[in-house]
Amino acid sequence: MLMHRARMGVVFTASLLLMACDSDKTPPPVRTDSAVAAAPVVPAPSTTPRRSPDSYRVRFETSKGPFVVQVKRALAPRGSDRFHELVTIGYFTDVRFFRMVPGFIVQFGIHGDPRVNAMWDTAAIADDPIRSSNADGTIAFAANGPGSRAAQLFISTANNARKLDGQKLFSPFGTVVEGMRVVRALNAEYGEEPNPSRIVRQGNSYLQKWFPALDYITSATVEP
Repeated sequence: MLMHRARMGVVFTASLLLMACDSDKTPPPVRTDSAVAAAPVVPAPSTTPRRSPDSYRVRFETSKGPFVVQVKRALAPRGSDRFHELVTIGYFTDVRFFRMVPGFIVQFGIHGDPRVNAMWDTAAIADDPIRSSNADGTIAFAANGPGSRAAQLFISTANNARKLDGQKLFSPFGTVVEGMRVVRALNAEYGEEPNPSRIVRQGNSYLQKWFPALDYITSATVEP
C-alpha cells in the first residue's frame, strides 16, 4: 500500500519495497542553492482544516519547472481541505521529491525541518471515499492504513487504477492540468533509496548530504 508515516514513509504495493539508505558510502558534496525562497515559519496543523474552495488551482514552482494542479473538492473534501491548508501556510517550500518510481508515482511532502515533521507527520485526517480513479496525473495523499493521511502526497505517472483503487485508501482530489512533462522529468536517479524515516528525523540536511541532486519545490501557491 501507499505509506506516509516516518516509520514507514513511502508508497508501497505488494511488489515494491522500500530501500533504506544507511550505507557508509562517502557523501557527495552538499548542494547549495540561492534560488530556493526563504522557508516560511510553518504553524502546527489545525484541528479541523478550514473548508477549501469547491474548485481551485495550485501552481508549483520546482527546480525542474512549474506544474499546476486543479483541485475539485467534491472528489475528496477532507483531502482537498488539508491540501489547501498545506499550500496556504507555505508548507511545501524547499520540500524534496524524495521517492521516484517511473511508470508509477512521484512522492513528496516530508518537510525539510524536523521540527515541522514532529508536528505534521502524525497529524492524520479522516479518510475520503474514492470517487475518482488513480489515473495518470492524479494527486492523492499517501497512507499506511485507514485514517493515516497527513502531509505526504503522490502524483500518479501512470494509470494506477488496478494497483491502488481497490485498496480504498487513496482518494484523488485533483489532477495535474499543466506541466505533467515537468513531473515526469523530475530526477529519478535515486529511485526509492532515500530513507523516509531519516528524512523525518533529519530533514533536508540528510537529503543534501546523500542525495544532492533531488529536485525540489521552490513555492506552491493558490492561483487567483
